[in-house]
Amino acid sequence: MPELNTPTAPEAATASLPRFDDFGLAPPILQALAEQGYQYPTPIQAQAIPVVLQGRDVMGAAQTGTGKTAGFSLPIIQQLLPNANTSASPARHPVRALILTPTRELADQVAENVKSYSRHTPLRSAVVFGGIDMAPQTAALRAGVEILIATPGRLLDHVQQKTLNLSQTEIFVMDEADRMLDMGFLPDLQRIINLLPKQRQNLMFSATFSPEIKKLASSFLKNPQLIEVARSNATAERVTQIIYKVEEESKRDAVVHLLKQREIRQVIVFSNTKIGASRLARELERAGVKASAIHGDKTQAERMAALEAFKAGGIDVLVATDVAARGLDIAELPCVINYDLPYNAEDYVHRIGRTGRAGASGDALSLYCDKDARLLADIEKLIKQKLTPVELEDFQPRSARGERAERSDRGDRGDRQGDRYADRSERRTERAPRSTSAPMPRKEKVDPWFLKPYEPAAPAVPMEEKPVDPRNAKAAPKRAALLGGKSKT
Repeated sequence: MPELNTPTAPEAATASLPRFDDFGLAPPILQALAEQGYQYPTPIQAQAIPVVLQGRDVMGAAQTGTGKTAGFSLPIIQQLLPNANTSASPARHPVRALILTPTRELADQVAENVKSYSRHTPLRSAVVFGGIDMAPQTAALRAGVEILIATPGRLLDHVQQKTLNLSQTEIFVMDEADRMLDMGFLPDLQRIINLLPKQRQNLMFSATFSPEIKKLASSFLKNPQLIEVARSNATAERVTQIIYKVEEESKRDAVVHLLKQREIRQVIVFSNTKIGASRLARELERAGVKASAIHGDKTQAERMAALEAFKAGGIDVLVATDVAARGLDIAELPCVINYDLPYNAEDYVHRIGRTGRAGASGDALSLYCDKDARLLADIEKLIKQKLTPVELEDFQPRSARGERAERSDRGDRGDRQGDRYADRSERRTERAPRSTSAPMPRKEKVDPWFLKPYEPAAPAVPMEEKPVDPRNAKAAPKRAALLGGKSKT
């Protein structure tokens, strides 16, 4: 007979985990965490927070959605608290911690988390990224901030405008470093690193660590502590991955079928191109699905508005490029759909990491056609898992022949309609001349004389000379000799 006080399996697992109280965090930080309902850290947080508090450099690798942001932001706030003050002087609030992110959405998300964790402290935080006016950002920087979250390009803009000074930065964080390299930020990263003081703490967190990232880390991290909670490039265990084999021209219908079949009310659909994302969002709207697109060609205001509408439930489907694969933290997102398999296999890990976050379950559905064989093989090689395409149940796609026949039928109907218009036009022409934009050629009048056959002229009759009356004769005018006049000799 088992003991009565033996905890159940879930209770035993909870009892073995540390609590945030065990890390020695300040009461204001613990109060903010309690208000958000956080008691137990995730594995990456449990391993990273003590090491960061020791002042060591860290390379942290964990699956997307496991709480890496709190893993570095909480110890940063704790370390900066001794120098926190309520002075209004900007000089008393220099930038002591810099957090770099690759995308605007991720920067905004990290800034929200830092603000919520430090709400009961005097520490100031701000976020700067492109796509919006620099004036409000400049005003915030001049007022003084201790924790700055930024994208590389806009950060260098402020440095160039001399509205930002990084000479007192004590902690440098590079979040999603692999994505920064993919987006071509390496020259900007090197410039930013050169602007920082030599003596500082460096933290690098990412879901994946490629050889290029490890090479970059070795250039500025000093004896870093490697923290890997899960196998590199692994996908979350609670995410169910399904690959559906459909024809290329039937993908849009397959998305609509999946939404209706599974009764999904909130889903992110990933497309490889900006044009493809916009086109798919329009097609879903025509099919009666509330959808909106988010990609790099959208203004920051449009991207933020679409994201807020999606979070609030105003739209059901957010069609996104990989600009949204990082940093979108949407509570209880049940599903993501890969309309296109990503060109970069690592992006697959980040895409499906939008669902199944913080221990929740989720579905990752992908559409596959024959031309995607190489992309699927790269994904399987990366995640070390076999993904076998299956047929989509109860799905009857429109065949390419049927679509061509439908288009041909529409064309025939259009031709017949055009013929009817042509007949009407001809009948109108018989009744009255039709005016056109081009002037009609004007008919010139023809003289009938030119139409007569040639007739030789009659011989001329010599005129009879009449005698000249001397009384009527006039004296011939005098002319010079050179003009035919008579000379005097």
